[in-house]
Amino acid sequence: MAGAKETPRQKLISLMYLVFITMLALNVSKEVLDGFGQMFEKISDANVRVDESNNNIFENIKVNAEEKGGKWVGHLRTANEIKKESDEFYDRISEIMSIITEKQREKDPELKEYAQMDKGEALDVIFFKEGGGEAAQEFIDMINTYKMHVIQVFGSQYPEYIEMVEARFFTGDENGNIQNRDGMDQPWLNSNFQGFPLVSSLAKFSMMQNDIRQTEHDVFATLMGKELKMSSNVNETNYISLLKTEKGAYYQGETFDGSVVLGRKGGAQNPNSVDLKLDGRPLQEKDYELIAGGIKLNVSAGNPGDHEITGDLIFLNDGVESKIPVNQSYAVIAKPNSAVISADKMNVVYRGVENPMTISIPGIPDNKVSASAPGLRRVRGSKYNMVPGKGRELKISASGTLPDGQRVSTTTKFRIKDIPAPQGTVRKQTGSITIPKSSLEISSIGAVLEDFDFDITLKTVSFKFKVPGQPTININGSKLDARAKSALRRAKAGQSVQVFDIKVVNPKNPSYKFKKISPVICQLVN
Repeated sequence: MAGAKETPRQKLISLMYLVFITMLALNVSKEVLDGFGQMFEKISDANVRVDESNNNIFENIKVNAEEKGGKWVGHLRTANEIKKESDEFYDRISEIMSIITEKQREKDPELKEYAQMDKGEALDVIFFKEGGGEAAQEFIDMINTYKMHVIQVFGSQYPEYIEMVEARFFTGDENGNIQNRDGMDQPWLNSNFQGFPLVSSLAKFSMMQNDIRQTEHDVFATLMGKELKMSSNVNETNYISLLKTEKGAYYQGETFDGSVVLGRKGGAQNPNSVDLKLDGRPLQEKDYELIAGGIKLNVSAGNPGDHEITGDLIFLNDGVESKIPVNQSYAVIAKPNSAVISADKMNVVYRGVENPMTISIPGIPDNKVSASAPGLRRVRGSKYNMVPGKGRELKISASGTLPDGQRVSTTTKFRIKDIPAPQGTVRKQTGSITIPKSSLEISSIGAVLEDFDFDITLKTVSFKFKVPGQPTININGSKLDARAKSALRRAKAGQSVQVFDIKVVNPKNPSYKFKKISPVICQLVN
């Protein structure tokens, strides 16, 4: 049997396994792409807000220069220089982002289909393919030029600011290299962008734009007299609390390593004490460590959903207690422990049986996912049963809301098929069999669904029995009655009797009508 020719069914199963393995890789990667996409959205929105704030401060500097003159004229000259270079740098990054998303925008004008942004060839062509070296060097030179210019025009007045600018626009050592995870030197640009998915590069570019706007903001704020150095007095009127995280969302079970810090940077003192709660539970000393300007948390990220950190950071200044209010939140998404796999041509449900289904949306708890379709019933969590009715197809719709408020909705189409025709059985054998008369007398007549994915036990209601040269006998039940046994005894060895027109029911769904059942031909041996 091991050397038998592979049947069409076996070939189909082999192909399905290949498709399943491929889809496994694809679906796992989609989770990562969606995470980068959410990060890209949040940073882009933040850039808009920082840009608006910078424009307001710049206008104030301009008004002061016009109305007061003196030092404000020099401040305006510095602000103009920083703004000009910041805008040029920011716009160059926007230009690159526009080029690498040109093809994606043809089918996704709003750039929302993050799961499709898994290729990075467009950026590789600009920076890393043959002839891209000049553009790559130009980009690195722009980063370094901007960094040095900010330091030249601003760092001489505020030297403590130099280290911050160097860190924001770091492009490697003197040779432009950084160490990768294997401890090997690698060019900074290659390490950050070569071969990465499109959505990953967009997130990194938007973060670089955020660094530009934050640098511009720090310069403008300092020129307005809001020095980067923290004043000796800490109070709720001139500081706010901020939540700093390494990523936008966390998987269930991960350690949440976010930091609650004061809004101003540089020169911050450690809190003297804290009074914070996570989802209403007071934080213990083991849950955090005090750092400059705030605390660093070390707690379980918790279950999927939104989590709130509330309370106060407490500072003592000359014996006077100041409390900085904290009211922050972070999102946790479920860590995938299995892939969502589907074969596009195999979306089939069967009429007459309960079709088990799993319906979920990555990143949304099962209790916040709703699914609907005629005949669909939720069992528990993400498990459902589908009992299709009439028609040839049905649509199942699932929807839910992500932690950031975005509504997700999907509709999937399924074909409805009837249960295949059962095969008649005598003594659990099908087709044409050889059997002694004595065995046939006591054998059970039934039917089976061979190679069917559902385990259905069929109950025989009736069948017909035919011995050559004798009338057909109609029998109720699953065994030969007295009339059939009498006719069988008159049959001769070598003759073939027929068991046909077998009627069966599914005890769990008696109303379902099965297709015509194949007969069994019994050749008698004595």
